[in-house]
Amino acid sequence: MTNKFKLSSITLAMTLACQANYSLAAESPESDEKIEKIVVTGSLTGKAVAKEEASFAISSFSEDDMAKIAPKSTADLFKAVPGVWAESSGGVSGANVFVRGFPGAGDAPYLTVQLQGAPIFPPPTLSFLENSTLFRIDDTVEFMEALRGGTNPVLSNGQPGLTTNFLLREGSEDTEGSINYSTSDYGLQRVDGVVSGQISDDLYFMMGGYFKSSPGARDAGFNAEKGKQLTINITKELDNGKVNLYTRSTDDHGTWYVPAPITVEGVDNEFTQIGTNNRLQEIEFGEGESKVFDFGKGRGWDGTVSGGSIDLTLDNGWFLVDRFSYTNGDADTYGLLPQGGAVKLSTVADNGVSATGLATGTVYDGDTDVQMVGGWVVLKEIEAFTNDFILTKTFDKGSVTGGFYNSTYSSKDWWSLGNQSYHVVEQGGENLTGIDCNDNADHCSWSYDINSIGEGKTTALYLAGSFEFSDALTLDAGVRRENHEIEYTLDVGLDGTLDQVHSFDETSTSWTVGANWMFADKQGIFVRTSDGSKMPFFDDLREGKVDPQNVEQYELGYKHSSDNFELYATGFFNEVTGDKFSSRPGAPIQVTTTEAYGVELDFSFFTDNGFSVTVGATLQQTEQTESSTPENIGNEAARLPNWQVRITPSYDFELDSGLYGTLYGTISSAADRFSDNANTDALILESFAKIDVGVIVNLTDEVRMQLAVNNLTDEEGLTEGDPRGTSGLLDNGRYILPRSIDFNVSYLF
Repeated sequence: MTNKFKLSSITLAMTLACQANYSLAAESPESDEKIEKIVVTGSLTGKAVAKEEASFAISSFSEDDMAKIAPKSTADLFKAVPGVWAESSGGVSGANVFVRGFPGAGDAPYLTVQLQGAPIFPPPTLSFLENSTLFRIDDTVEFMEALRGGTNPVLSNGQPGLTTNFLLREGSEDTEGSINYSTSDYGLQRVDGVVSGQISDDLYFMMGGYFKSSPGARDAGFNAEKGKQLTINITKELDNGKVNLYTRSTDDHGTWYVPAPITVEGVDNEFTQIGTNNRLQEIEFGEGESKVFDFGKGRGWDGTVSGGSIDLTLDNGWFLVDRFSYTNGDADTYGLLPQGGAVKLSTVADNGVSATGLATGTVYDGDTDVQMVGGWVVLKEIEAFTNDFILTKTFDKGSVTGGFYNSTYSSKDWWSLGNQSYHVVEQGGENLTGIDCNDNADHCSWSYDINSIGEGKTTALYLAGSFEFSDALTLDAGVRRENHEIEYTLDVGLDGTLDQVHSFDETSTSWTVGANWMFADKQGIFVRTSDGSKMPFFDDLREGKVDPQNVEQYELGYKHSSDNFELYATGFFNEVTGDKFSSRPGAPIQVTTTEAYGVELDFSFFTDNGFSVTVGATLQQTEQTESSTPENIGNEAARLPNWQVRITPSYDFELDSGLYGTLYGTISSAADRFSDNANTDALILESFAKIDVGVIVNLTDEVRMQLAVNNLTDEEGLTEGDPRGTSGLLDNGRYILPRSIDFNVSYLF
């Protein structure tokens, strides 16, 4: 080993990363070569590093790893990342994603999703929008990296929590591709296709996508999930680097699964309130206006993400990288949300005896279970442009990197929230007449209607350096100076009156310092400390959350890579100051400071006879050390389990007939969680264990089949209660998705 850095451009590093992992499910079982894992996300030097030499916690997933996980949504994939608690029970969009020790009541306030190294939308969370909603996994994706904490506060958009980076397939001199048909026991019809190859000398292409439809894992009675996507990726190889351009157009939506009335007999993990009898509803808004909306649309994304990168190796140890991304489209939400628990119809009917269904004319007796349900409509048009320019100078024993990050983003919103009326509690339970609340909405219906326009700009300069004190010991450091500007205009009530105008302009400094000691071959430890922030965005200003949140993190990691196992263990301590939460727009705000400590484990073991097992686990303890609600001080943070574990054994086999493939399974479990910051015993979300199994069979080198069973035992675990509940009881809860069986067959060419 020499003192000189191994020089590599970022885009080349991405290519290496995509090639670094492989699964024996896609290779002949006789192949036992172990390829070194390379990562690029989080590198302060802007160059690829071997995973075991990285001074931060990062996990990597190849296309075959993702195929085994068989995620129902993008957030479903995040469950495999140690240190991440992902609640993907809301459907194809609208997940809740939590990072080790970081507090939060929903959405994904500490998550950034990147495509080709560039953020697809700089605000991590707006009301009714989190980053995973804007991204769909398909066969055009070759690799994902997930960085927790570490160097995040300095790089890219300065996200202090979790950054996930998806890398697309690239073309080569060989024309190749695949076509894949998928179906399921819940009526899924899906076709994926991808093709790549050479256009001319040193110019390559990849093109692919999908179209799909299904009633959903919880049958809505109609095709509640529909989607299509097309991605094109063009790569030009240069003598001294590479130029990459891509565009991805997506139109994909599905039912928004919300908390269900779990106290009602017959309501289980297959229940969804939406259905044919209630998907079309008229709601009132503003000053006497009304309109019929289709709530069967649920949540989704109809838009494009386009971008690219320029990656050059210059003379005298200089490297230049510029990554850019443009996002534009609509991320609308239509949902039927519960307001309180279920009751008997006799307690709310005008005559105390019965009420009549508006859709069917059915007369329901007083013993019928009914629930107040609100029709919520959020129309959201977003746009963002980001550019990240990086210039690196390397020396014999180190490097210096300077970067300039610039992003602009906007959100135009139209909301009508509330609109409550009593519905029958059943699949597609219809609205009723003969109830005062239903027939006279202003008597008991809460509403919050807005029309708003928000625009923001974030610019940052960052500087990082790395120095090799010896072949074994490396020190790195980085600092980021960021300016954050927001302009936000709001009409509350949709009456044409300008109610709020916000201007925000503040500058913050983030930094990180780390050291990596490789005291043996492919074995070492790292230590890192960082200080970052989360700036307010549009909704924060509307609700009075004007102060930035400060995030301090300390990490100590051990890593060991050998011929038959890999072990990455990271201890962490976090303090998040100024976290703000409200149960719904307009509700009182809770402000907390949360401390957390724990350890996350990323372990893989593999043998020459085809058996392997991976383990991802997190053990953590959280505490609210300060709170605007004094009685909450000393409590645990809401929704974060003290422990979670995910174990995935896998066995590669070959039959005498020449068939070969992989048999695999996953068991995942998590501890009890409090659903609120008050740690109310009656609102505890109980521990559950979920089992998934699957098999991949290669009939020939060209034909492959996969059978995947999600939630084999049909476990009815809950991921959340009801943030709008007031009874102090767990009246509503959101179940994990029920058992489902998916089958696909692929032809590779």
